[in-house]
Amino acid sequence: MIFSSDNWAGADPVIAERLAAAASGYQPAYGTGPLDRKVEATFSEIFEREVAIFFVGTGTAANSLALASVNRPGGQVFCHREAHVAVDECGAPEFFSTGSRLVGIDGAFGRMDPAALDAAARRAAAGSVHNGQAMAITLTQATEAGTTYTLDDIATIGAIARDHGLPLHMDGARFANALVHLGTTPAEMTWKRGVDLLSFGATKNGCWCAEALVVFDPAKAAPLHYLRKRSAQLFSKSRFIAAQFDAYFEDGRWLRLAAHANAMAARLADGIAAADAARLAWPTGSNEVFAILSQAAAEGLRARGAVFYDWPAPHGVVIGADEVMIRLVTSFAMQPADVDAFIAGL
Repeated sequence: MIFSSDNWAGADPVIAERLAAAASGYQPAYGTGPLDRKVEATFSEIFEREVAIFFVGTGTAANSLALASVNRPGGQVFCHREAHVAVDECGAPEFFSTGSRLVGIDGAFGRMDPAALDAAARRAAAGSVHNGQAMAITLTQATEAGTTYTLDDIATIGAIARDHGLPLHMDGARFANALVHLGTTPAEMTWKRGVDLLSFGATKNGCWCAEALVVFDPAKAAPLHYLRKRSAQLFSKSRFIAAQFDAYFEDGRWLRLAAHANAMAARLADGIAAADAARLAWPTGSNEVFAILSQAAAEGLRARGAVFYDWPAPHGVVIGADEVMIRLVTSFAMQPADVDAFIAGL
């Protein structure tokens, strides 16, 4: 019963086999080989337009380089107050953009409130040299609360970004999970709604180590070649990242893996909602479930072998003194029996 993180899951067997197959023979280095080019073309097919692709090793690198590529002196980046870039990346986005600031925006269940976002952007546009200047907006899809922005939500934020002349970045560490939940297409969830840059994550969804920064206007991608090299993210044997993506996209495997993880989360959420010993903190929209239960119930589940993290209650959520909020993450590798055992433990 491993619900700690989808990062704990291994690699999908087909992806692992493709990675091993790439170990033989010779291919040009630094992203210039035929497999790299094939995967780049696949990204363009998936997103229904020509895109520029930069393979990197971690989601933190993708997020940080995306924001560094649009850096402005005294820059302010607007994000949800509990976004991954703000609370879980050790200041890397600020470091790589040489001192920009992340400005937290309120909003329920991990989603920025558009009115609060617009107001913050307007304050930054006042032109005070002491306060710095607006630089970008970044949203997380799926969010740190396991929810998703609807297509209309993304379009609204995209319109705010255009109104203020700001690039819009999407942190897509769980991109496939959000996509499957919404039942839409990659194009509809990104550039058709105003997204300029995307951190495309695959590591959490069955890959070993495969992340990509997607730039929807290749004409604006030139700085990233140098930024990626300077940040030590230009892999010499990038074919090993490409090989993972090649298997990941083949025959819609990436969507099936995400759909399975989401289905396990829905099964888990249904069981928690029906239990007397716990309650859902809010509805899930991906492969993360947040629940509130007594300290005693949490300890009992751990004694039965369940592994999960206690989670700080988000701003505005109140829990009892003898209660704890926990995060439960399902993955492509999760088995129904593990979900059912957890529910039975409740």
